[in-house]
Order: sequence, then C-alpha cells, then structure tokens
Amino acid sequence: MRICEVIGTVTLNRWHPTLAGGRFKLAVPLTLEDLEGQGDRSSEMLVVYDELGVGVGSRIAVSEGREAAMPFYPDDKPLDAYNAAILDNIHLHKTKKT
Repeated sequence: MRICEVIGTVTLNRWHPTLAGGRFKLAVPLTLEDLEGQGDRSSEMLVVYDELGVGVGSRIAVSEGREAAMPFYPDDKPLDAYNAAILDNIHLHKTKKT
C-alpha cells in the first residue's frame, strides 16, 4: 500500500460494466521526502479507482495489483489500483540512528 496525492480526474467514454458507481482519479505516489515537505513529487502517476468520493489535493492510501480487486471478491473487477482510504492526517516520527 502506498500513500498518494490526488492531482486530477480521469474521464472515460467507455468502461467495464462492473466499474459503474466509481470514478477514476489521477494520483502521484508520495515519498518520505514528499511527506516531510522536501520532495519534488516527480514520481510516476497512477490511475486509481475511487468509490469514496475523494477530491483533488486529498491524500489517499492506494492498494495495487491483485489486492486492488480483493475488496470486491467474489466479483471480478479489472483494477490495478484502488483507493482504500482517505487520509486525514499523517504523523511522522523520526527515530535516532545508532
């Protein structure tokens, strides 16, 4: 699971019938430096299936691969990335290196 920031919405003219009711969002995975406010957010973008109603600028938890389709088991949905949670707060705790 990765933490991502939503940067846009994907509009489709056709989709698989099992995906009705959700929306596709464009998201950028965040690194530790991004979460600390020091990164440049230059990673690849993901198209994420969203049923929670997330907006642009929100941070989300994204599951990928086979795990992205597991919330819908036993139904089959052709997904590679799924919005599993909307994150309200992220707290980072630094540990001392020895």
